[in-house]
Amino acid sequence: MTDEAFAALNVTKTFPGVKALSDVSMRLRKGSIHALLGENGAGKSTLIKVVSGVHPADSGRLVLDGEDITLRALRILREVDLIAAEDTRHTRKLLKRYEITTKLTSYHEHNKEAREEHLLDILGEGDLALVSDAGTPGLSDPGFELVQAALERGYEVTSIPGPSAPIAALVASGLPTDSFIFLGYLPRKAKARRAFIESFSNERRTLVLFEVPHRIQKTLGDLIAILGEGRLAALGRELTKLHEEIVRGTLGEVQAHIASGEPRGEYTLVLGGAPAPGKWT
Repeated sequence: MTDEAFAALNVTKTFPGVKALSDVSMRLRKGSIHALLGENGAGKSTLIKVVSGVHPADSGRLVLDGEDITLRALRILREVDLIAAEDTRHTRKLLKRYEITTKLTSYHEHNKEAREEHLLDILGEGDLALVSDAGTPGLSDPGFELVQAALERGYEVTSIPGPSAPIAALVASGLPTDSFIFLGYLPRKAKARRAFIESFSNERRTLVLFEVPHRIQKTLGDLIAILGEGRLAALGRELTKLHEEIVRGTLGEVQAHIASGEPRGEYTLVLGGAPAPGKWT
């Protein structure tokens, strides 16, 4: 970006730790958010911002996910009236690093029903940012119900893109990316999980799913039993965070890697689609 372009955006402050921009950062002029959002009948902006991947790692070190945050996300976190975070402890570390003083409240799986009406009331007066711990709000994380309720009441919902484990894993997997299916978390109980795997055993598109460390071995075992150990796969661990790791190979090779140590962190598994049926010769 040219010096003239930065000047037009009213550059006033350096964001600590944003190495890619050296000593330059930007703050949009006051009121620009209203031009983007419009106003409701009360003359107030009515918006719920969905901000992706903005918290520091559990260790408190902002190495990967802290630096992945965009300038747009930082601006939004400064401009909204309230930030609803899945874990305020994590988000507070990020806000402190970037000198953001916006008020913070919790919104997570265990209080989302009790908090929903309060957050909708906030939207009647101003703007709200919704932040999840290590992913995108609403995508296997709290947020879907609040977004749905906000839309039903006529509020605007804007997604602020950021680090996303499914997309990061897919792109780095080396498997086809032109068409894929996101499966989220597989069922916890073995019988339901196996039935679910059977349901997509002939799917030719690439598959992306999440799994937790205490179930990853059992899930890999079920996948091998139904899909075969030769199915191509890539297993990502702690993607976009401090201890990021990606293992590529067959399901059998991935399982052997997991068996060599204690599973830790959140996993994103990418599976190659079923092979095309053989042709008559």
